[in-house]
Amino acid sequence: MKQIYIAGIGAAALMLFVFFNGAIAQKITVTQQPGRGASLRGLCVVNDKIAWVSGSKGTVAITKDAGKTWQWQQVKGFETSDFRDIQAFSDKEAVIMSSGTPALILKTTDGGANWQVKYHNRDTSVFFDAMDFNGKYGSIMGDPINGHFVIFETEDRGKTWKQRDVAKSPVGRDGEACFAASGTCYSIYDNGLMKTDGLLIVSGGSAANLIYSLINGKKWSYTPLPIAHGTNSSGAFSFTSDSKHWVVVGGDYQHDQRTDSTVCYSNNAGKTWALAKISPGFQSCVQYLSGKIYISTGTSGTNISKDAGVTWSKIDGTSFNVCGHHGKFIVFAGNGGKIGIYSEVKTK
Repeated sequence: MKQIYIAGIGAAALMLFVFFNGAIAQKITVTQQPGRGASLRGLCVVNDKIAWVSGSKGTVAITKDAGKTWQWQQVKGFETSDFRDIQAFSDKEAVIMSSGTPALILKTTDGGANWQVKYHNRDTSVFFDAMDFNGKYGSIMGDPINGHFVIFETEDRGKTWKQRDVAKSPVGRDGEACFAASGTCYSIYDNGLMKTDGLLIVSGGSAANLIYSLINGKKWSYTPLPIAHGTNSSGAFSFTSDSKHWVVVGGDYQHDQRTDSTVCYSNNAGKTWALAKISPGFQSCVQYLSGKIYISTGTSGTNISKDAGVTWSKIDGTSFNVCGHHGKFIVFAGNGGKIGIYSEVKTK
């Protein structure tokens, strides 16, 4: 029997929901960190023991024992910043990105004891949405300025950053933007067809598009997604893939119980898309686990698909913003300093 534990400083873990599927009970155990109250949207699971989270009020936390205990901090001098995405390479090295003003990129190499400012901009038009890394190469994407999405890049694991030329950045329609909801609307990906990695954006607002290009390419492709959109609170929020099979989730966070047009999938690396036959409510994050299994979460709860995104079933009704995993170590984070860890327990 596999058990899940979440421990916070002085907090009692609460077992919320058990979903029985044959001989397997799927559980999420959560805790709320007392006195924190942060909205957690940044999450990076490094291995089967180490994970980092980040969020509002300058909050960062790390576990080194698969979620049994967490070390919390407010980044000194940035107590009002909203760190909506984090990328970690070990228990010592991590990069955090803020959404809002000022736009910030910070890095630590000593487990969060000290953070170095790598980018700082008080221009209110700069709004970072998400960050992704592949080895030493990393990229941050922000909402359009003067009709073009903003892209920053690093080639040294976040030590230095440079903004990409507008000519090599994708165009955003009027009213089109991205959601800094889980750090997963932007991805460095391999679609199984190209010989090199590419950059991929899923957007919302006035349009729900899949926008992608080779990392060094000047040409961007735009594919409409059959995800609910048309308002400032709706669109595509998150992307994940297994080679040629891609899944996108989203919906309308102001109407998070609506299940129409919240998940779509592609079996041919994004060329064509179909809506899920059984969909969850609004979801802000989706992750590929293994085989045909995908898991997603949002304010409407957590859902699982065992047929590659075609149908979904709810396993927990708790509100989360983001999920991430390494192997069987699956972590969730949400508002109020809330963290959850998933497990499957064999039943008699």
